[in-house]
Amino acid sequence: MKPLSRPPLMLAPNGARRTKADHPALPVAPDELAATAKAGFAAGADSLHLHVRDEEQRHSLDAGRYREAIAAVSEAVPGLAIQVTTESAGIFGVADQYACLEALRPAAASISVREMARDPETAARIYALCREVGTRVQHILYTQDCLVQLDTWRDQGLTGPLQNDVIFVLGQYTPARHGCPQDLSSFLQAIKAPDQSWRWNWSVCAFGPQEIDCLLAAWAQGGGARIGFENNIHREDGSLWPDNAASITQLVARAQQAGLWPTANPCPAAL
Repeated sequence: MKPLSRPPLMLAPNGARRTKADHPALPVAPDELAATAKAGFAAGADSLHLHVRDEEQRHSLDAGRYREAIAAVSEAVPGLAIQVTTESAGIFGVADQYACLEALRPAAASISVREMARDPETAARIYALCREVGTRVQHILYTQDCLVQLDTWRDQGLTGPLQNDVIFVLGQYTPARHGCPQDLSSFLQAIKAPDQSWRWNWSVCAFGPQEIDCLLAAWAQGGGARIGFENNIHREDGSLWPDNAASITQLVARAQQAGLWPTANPCPAAL
């Protein structure tokens, strides 16, 4: 039997909102992010979704802070794919998000369609910039309305060849709602083409203690997964994961039991 390949797995170790008051192992400083990335890679992650913080642990889009964190992670885990976030977190406008991308010109970035829609003119400049510099864009989709907006932008030619990735967010911050595997079906129905192929390259992340169940459901359907303290810090029984790597280890073990992950394979290559 041909060995299974490792399905795509991105680590999102901190996010924009949680601090060490929520979990002492949440990485904030560049050296902490590097150590977390190294442990996550060893556990099975093949890419990193990167947030940076200021001295008060507040969400930041500062390009200098990004460069410092990227350098630390790249030294600790050479070749690991790194995706920066442009999340506003209720702090930044679309112009700020553009300024971050223009200064940083990263290999990969995530952008929220809902946030971009606040300023369509600047959103168009962001897409043009990413096409120009070769930034791979992953679109964050919270609702079906986000997908409708993204489909419209694609029809208008706003998105380019490296801008075909989406991530479905199951659950939400406010009002707090945990994700569940059943939340995935409506998104998948909406992106299925007449020939049953997917119209977008897709992944999933999920809020709450059913995170692993949601990610296994995504892998079973051929999608990618994103795991980590950005969306969830709890096991199903309500206890805290000790660190990000522990949740990855449990996901991989569950995936092996389900036949979704090889039991023996070389270390994953970065996406």
